[in-house]
Amino acid sequence: MPIIIPIRDLRDTSMISEIAHKQQEPIYVTKNGYSDLVVMSAEYYERFARENRIDQAIFEAEQEYAETGEAIDAEVAFEKLEKKYLG
Repeated sequence: MPIIIPIRDLRDTSMISEIAHKQQEPIYVTKNGYSDLVVMSAEYYERFARENRIDQAIFEAEQEYAETGEAIDAEVAFEKLEKKYLG
């Protein structure tokens, strides 16, 4: 269930921080009854960003395959990755 608070509650930053760290999910802040901001712990944000980067990489790979129709052999791909990152 999403955590939703009115913008006036942002004055109590300690409470917001405690909720964010305890629940490990975004806190939606409303202004005049409408969604305005999202607050989250740094740990949750890092996890969110990491997952988003993985999703973005998968999306880009699917787009590339849709455009070219070319697949790369897994062994060749791993060799290229090893050269690129391990020298």
